[in-house]
Amino acid sequence: MPRAQWFALTLALTLSACGNSPGNGFPDMTEPVITTVPAGSSSSGSSSSSSSGTEHGSTSTTSSSGGAASSDGSGGPKLDMPVPDGGDAPPVGCNGKIDFLFAVSASGTMKNQQEQLIASFPGFIAAIQDQLPDFDVHILSAAAHPGWAIQDCSVCTDSCDPQGAEPLCGASITPCDKGKVGAGVTFPTGTGASNRRCPLYGGNRYIISGEPEMEEMFDCIARVGISWDGWVAEAMVKALDPVMNGPGGCNKGFLRDDALLVVVLIEDTYDQISEGTPETWIEALRAAKHGDDDAFAVLALTTDVDDPLCEGKCIPWDCNQTKNPLRLLVEGVKHGFIGGICEPSFTPFFADAVGHIVELCDSFVIPQ
Repeated sequence: MPRAQWFALTLALTLSACGNSPGNGFPDMTEPVITTVPAGSSSSGSSSSSSSGTEHGSTSTTSSSGGAASSDGSGGPKLDMPVPDGGDAPPVGCNGKIDFLFAVSASGTMKNQQEQLIASFPGFIAAIQDQLPDFDVHILSAAAHPGWAIQDCSVCTDSCDPQGAEPLCGASITPCDKGKVGAGVTFPTGTGASNRRCPLYGGNRYIISGEPEMEEMFDCIARVGISWDGWVAEAMVKALDPVMNGPGGCNKGFLRDDALLVVVLIEDTYDQISEGTPETWIEALRAAKHGDDDAFAVLALTTDVDDPLCEGKCIPWDCNQTKNPLRLLVEGVKHGFIGGICEPSFTPFFADAVGHIVELCDSFVIPQ
């Protein structure tokens, strides 16, 4: 018998004997093949005083194993027919790791807004932690202006560095404290600022898990004062720069590949000072997270005079149909949330975002 006919006959007999039942090493040829498909979702819009998000699926995988068919053991031919292996599924979930990047304007009208942010922070973080038992957090407050000075030593408190001559009042500063937009703030200065070094646990320019005084330290780094015009979008972009996060950078180690990134921008006016455009800001976010639109979210609290429905609370009698660049940024990302900075409390805005953040964390895919 020719070799090809012999092989076909042997294979037919083997399959007939084994059948297509589960566990015999052969897939059921009548069943569809299940492959791994990354979860995805559609873009979501947002309104001036409420946040919106998207529903996310989860990644599922099915693995198959190979099998071998042989003769009755009498030394006949043995057929090894492994089913192709689709490879390991990509890791799913951020395992509680979230990098929070705050950029807070220090303009002259931001005193109350900074107080509201600081007051709402504990509940925001606690609500996320309650749903992520392995919560592993980085929290950075990016400098949104290049200034650094204590113009009047009388603003110093007992915990400041009051000794010495103006304008530094004897404070010990580093190159990352002065003129570095995007660098993590650990010594906010100016009117209404902390005006002291924030002694963060771990020695970084950002808060990490294990910080014994997390609420107090967030108060310290987020109380940036009201002495400078701010450009929060530019602060975000520069804070995410690879050089800034690399060895020797001011924010060394802040941005982690295996963590979800959550950006919080707070500015009570249009951001018309920041370098770049909403499109370039979005590209910087995507570059930081390896092109994965599901690996980051942007939360913005800003003026609502450009509320599409003209229902803003900041200037009720005025409605500006020219959109704030920050609104364009939020609308341009897949997971964007915008709230009115003139709301009496930021707590509802952050509470509404918690579920979306946890959901993104659960469906996060670590880049390979």
